[in-house]
Amino acid sequence: MQTAEASISQKISTQEILNDYRIAWESRQASLTGRKEVFMGKAKFGIFGDGKEVPQLAMAKYFKEGDFRSGYYRDQTFMFAIGELTLQEYFAQLYAHTDLEADPSTAGRSMNGHFGTRSLDDEGKWKNLTEIKNSSADISPTAGQMPRLVGLAYASKLYRENPILQDEKQFSVNGNEVAFGTIGNASTSEGVFFEAINAAGVLQVPMLVSVWDDGYGISVPAEYQTTKGSISEILAGFQRNAKGEQGYEIFKVKGWDYAALCETYEAAVQVCREEHVPVLIHVEEVTQPQGHSTSGSHERYKSKERLAWEAEYDCIKKMREWIIESNIATAEEVDKIEAEAKEAVRVARSNAWNAFALSIKADQDEALRLMDNLSAACPHITQIATIAEELRKVSTPIRSDAVRAVRKVLRYVRHERNQAKRELVEWHEQQLGENADRFNSYLYSQSDESALLVEEVPAEYQEDSPVVDGREVLKACFDAMLERDPRVFALGEDVGYIGDVNQAFAGLQEKYGKLRVTDTGIRECTIIGQGIGAALRGLRPISEIQYLDYLLYGIQIMSDDLASLQYRTKGGQKAPVIVRTRGHRLEGIWHSGSPIGMILHSIRGMHVLVPRNMTQAAGFYNTMLKSDEPALIIECLNGYRLKERLPSNIAEFTVPLGKPEVLQEGSDVTMVTYGSMCRIVMEAAKQLEEFGISVEVIDVQTLLPFDLEHSITDSIRKTNRVLFTDEDVPGGGTAFMMQQVVDEQEAWRYLDSKPVCLAAQAHRPAYSSDGDYFSKPNTEDVFEAVYAIMHEADPEAFPALF
Repeated sequence: MQTAEASISQKISTQEILNDYRIAWESRQASLTGRKEVFMGKAKFGIFGDGKEVPQLAMAKYFKEGDFRSGYYRDQTFMFAIGELTLQEYFAQLYAHTDLEADPSTAGRSMNGHFGTRSLDDEGKWKNLTEIKNSSADISPTAGQMPRLVGLAYASKLYRENPILQDEKQFSVNGNEVAFGTIGNASTSEGVFFEAINAAGVLQVPMLVSVWDDGYGISVPAEYQTTKGSISEILAGFQRNAKGEQGYEIFKVKGWDYAALCETYEAAVQVCREEHVPVLIHVEEVTQPQGHSTSGSHERYKSKERLAWEAEYDCIKKMREWIIESNIATAEEVDKIEAEAKEAVRVARSNAWNAFALSIKADQDEALRLMDNLSAACPHITQIATIAEELRKVSTPIRSDAVRAVRKVLRYVRHERNQAKRELVEWHEQQLGENADRFNSYLYSQSDESALLVEEVPAEYQEDSPVVDGREVLKACFDAMLERDPRVFALGEDVGYIGDVNQAFAGLQEKYGKLRVTDTGIRECTIIGQGIGAALRGLRPISEIQYLDYLLYGIQIMSDDLASLQYRTKGGQKAPVIVRTRGHRLEGIWHSGSPIGMILHSIRGMHVLVPRNMTQAAGFYNTMLKSDEPALIIECLNGYRLKERLPSNIAEFTVPLGKPEVLQEGSDVTMVTYGSMCRIVMEAAKQLEEFGISVEVIDVQTLLPFDLEHSITDSIRKTNRVLFTDEDVPGGGTAFMMQQVVDEQEAWRYLDSKPVCLAAQAHRPAYSSDGDYFSKPNTEDVFEAVYAIMHEADPEAFPALF
């Protein structure tokens, strides 16, 4: 049998092997140097990929244009090897350089080791992803990259098996692309890892997972992490067999054996790419020479014997020995490569630091000049000079140092009116604008496909427009969107064969096929991830979470990955997923969910749309499919069988974001709500009218964004009183709305009575209709809350009820 060493020497040239060694050595030196930069105070934190260099070289060899990576923060060697990271960019990210040219992955927004390629051009339009090697943007939460990985691989299946996608040439070449995932051995203990592995096995998609196994998770050894201490052993049941049963191909290989690694990755990628079979490669005996990160030393928890073994089986050391023993190069030639690599790292570090420091020094020098000018023109010489001197003494300044100093100076000269002060104020205002772009931009899309720019198209009705169940309105909308856009597909539990639990997709799987309207297992986290990965590759998924109560299974991925995607890449990547769910009013602890406060505060970067009926929901679906942004659409769980008129332009009409609708005009009190509460509030308003109280009812329609034109404040300017109500717990959605209106919109100026919040009880609703009544705001609660406001304003006209 031919040995791996002999076989690999026939396939890989001497020059390629030596170039690989150069990359590995540069990467190791970059890790060592990066650690020193942290300890010198030039960077705040460092986490490195040392010890994983050689397996990553092997993986990179079989990574082609169009492929995608979904990895974690130790993949620097892989990124160097595929040509999507330079040494200078590596150090720029370590220093958090906010220039996209310096750090194209994150523009300084993520800590080092977080890599991503730019899928979008400067206008936010898709590049041809088949012509570049792609890396989806990394996140830190362990195993958080796995759900997205499922979706990246699933997109290849759709592009290969769905003939109507054959024209999408900029996203796929017949689905031949492989999604490469990487993860540390300890992170395979996460539930999301197992969920993703199972999902990919069911789907049979080209997903290749590499597990870098160094035997630890920070200080915790493998025996505490994994049953049998081996992820490949406990996943052995996933191995496909000769009987034709679907499953995985599972490989094991040593992380220090360059030749065997190349052979393994060549075979694994071929199976994955050609057969669309998922693969797991367990890369064992990997080391981590510098420990987990710059936060601590691994000498504290590893034995002397273990440390000695790691030194002996360091993958670069072993690769050097193999090169020399195989007569690929002499020791002197390898020494020369190492010396050249070390010098390349030194130069890159120096260039990166100088570029970073000079970009800050220019602003610091200008601030000092302006402070000196002001000092000469006002009586606060001593205070300004002290502040300026403190700024000059900062050895490694950052941007906030100069801004902080200027803000302190401006306190002392608040009474001054001279040109020097005006110039300093102008500098400060300029800095605020520039730093807003550096640190606060791209939470949402800034392209011309932003959801906020979608033109409003009102729903139209004919005289003979039918009155149907609300679910029929949604079904007509989904039917139209599947018909007009081949990139659209829906997936979720029970979405396919039965048409979802509320029948809004009834019959659409039969019409459009299983690839367009798709059932999934019970796995909310990877339903979201499947949508993210597919959207990153140009598709338009609707990922359904059956009930809002179960969104908690997927909200970590929505929060850490989807919602922050545009922000953490500064507009370099987008994933316009629509997450569909249903909630609010029904019955029981787990089928009446309204955890709106939790949602609002955890998924900034997504739009949160809360339609009161299915017509409004359909308009939001149409709006979002015209945009390039992700959204959560929460349908009313108790509204599917309520009657609505079917718009004649069901495929075209849109509902704008951030634009509340006045459902009823009034003059005494403004009531602000959304979703299922609209019906309760409208009934209460009708009853209040009998008692001489005129209520203006406003449906906010969208919570993110919220009332962009301040129409609620316009209403309060008229009524001078306001009640916010919803079904969330106290301090949740109502508190958010009040903050937006009273604080942000400054509606406090027009209030004659204190603003009031009416929320649900602090617990989830008990079961039964009585449980609903006594757990969440009801018509009588709303009536009495408004009446109490009027009683406080005019107790004689509105005497106390109780």
